[in-house]
Amino acid sequence: MRPSVVIVGAGITGLAAAWELSGAEAGPGADGPRIELIEANDQVGGTLITTTFAGRTIDLGPDGFLARRPEVTALVDEIGWRDRLEAIDASGASIFLRGRLDEIPPGLALGVPTSSKSLRRVRGLTWRARLAARRDEVWPTRLAVRDDMSIGEILRMKLGRELTYQFIEPMVGGIQAGRVDDLSAKSVSPSLLDAARRGGSLMKALRPKEPAPATPVAPATPSFYTLRDGVGALPVEIARQLEARGVVLRRGTTVRALRRMTTGDYAWEVDTDTTTTPADAVILAVPAPVAGQLLGRFDSALESLSRVRSAGAAIVTFALAREHVSLIEHGTGVLVPLATAWSEGGTMMVTAITLLDRKWPHLRRDDDVILRAHVGRIDDERWQHMNDDELSARVAREVRLLLGRFDEPYDALVQRWPAGLPQYDVGHDELVERAKAASAALGVALCGNAYDGVGIPASIGSGRRGARAVRQLLADRHDARLR
Repeated sequence: MRPSVVIVGAGITGLAAAWELSGAEAGPGADGPRIELIEANDQVGGTLITTTFAGRTIDLGPDGFLARRPEVTALVDEIGWRDRLEAIDASGASIFLRGRLDEIPPGLALGVPTSSKSLRRVRGLTWRARLAARRDEVWPTRLAVRDDMSIGEILRMKLGRELTYQFIEPMVGGIQAGRVDDLSAKSVSPSLLDAARRGGSLMKALRPKEPAPATPVAPATPSFYTLRDGVGALPVEIARQLEARGVVLRRGTTVRALRRMTTGDYAWEVDTDTTTTPADAVILAVPAPVAGQLLGRFDSALESLSRVRSAGAAIVTFALAREHVSLIEHGTGVLVPLATAWSEGGTMMVTAITLLDRKWPHLRRDDDVILRAHVGRIDDERWQHMNDDELSARVAREVRLLLGRFDEPYDALVQRWPAGLPQYDVGHDELVERAKAASAALGVALCGNAYDGVGIPASIGSGRRGARAVRQLLADRHDARLR
């Protein structure tokens, strides 16, 4: 009897799991399982989607991915899309401090400066911040390091409050739309935790080791890649190839329950509103709270997944004539500290600006500019209480202050992600470890950005590892039946 596997969720994680389970690059074999991929939305890809804007195809979610991690490029190779990769065309960024823009110096590690000298050119930092950096090099503060602690606690104790919240948090916290005082160093930045454990200077501990003199220099690798048709084109193509392989892909269908079977040939039945699918194993590539709802009654460790928080965010993309905007001279964007005062009262909503057409050559035109502004953090939901016109107008005024000139755009687009990024709070690694152990005992693989990292490479790797675990489970069960 052919084994059956149901994958719940057709974001990039679930698609990667289906690709791996269906034979990866080699394709499906004669003894491969029947695969059913169920997605609640009408389209695949999750946050990886594209649209047409200002005469271009742009991403509405992540617009690139780390090049040094192999998961995405390997998958791109396997589907035959290597020629569609495009390297980032600029580097660096600026930060808005005390009413002015400063270039972020090179040589940072995990967003943390590794030398007090590099901060001399950051005019928006006070002498106290520079002194705190110098003190870490010559007379570092002692810190009792626990098994897990927040990134913010480490940074505050070692480098002081100003460097932590004004300089480092916009880079570190922005990746997950979280606060460094909540984010787990063990889960989000284990290298930072290891550096703190060594004692002494945190900045010195984070400095990269000098290569041995005889070590050959590897060819330069771009820091980021995108796809010329947009990153959102990747899940669409994977889905197309999966269906050609015979994978059953059901869009616009919500899984309502997972039921364990004590009799019969299958371990599970997966219920939707209209169907029931038997399965030997299940892969859950859904947000952690959804996994908690589906599996919580089987184990308290799985019920705890319902408590994983998510941060929402919005992206406002603008197009305007090139002569109507003042841009930073170098780099791909601007970062804004969270407590930056706003001239109209309160604090600014914009956390970052990305110069899309400077970043990616295929988006570049001679006569206009497209850029996107990011708003929202785990504790800033002001954007959710504004309609699109109100949000665009407010963000445009803030961008005008940040850049100096930003005349009326000829087009604007708002994209909202109400719960896009899971929060890796202190203790997250223990929660994940317990949940994965409990789910594996049930014959269920947990995959996705709530467990193994929030980036696209991490999500793809998570899905493929989950598929390999299920493949091994099926092989073990087959061997047990033969004995």
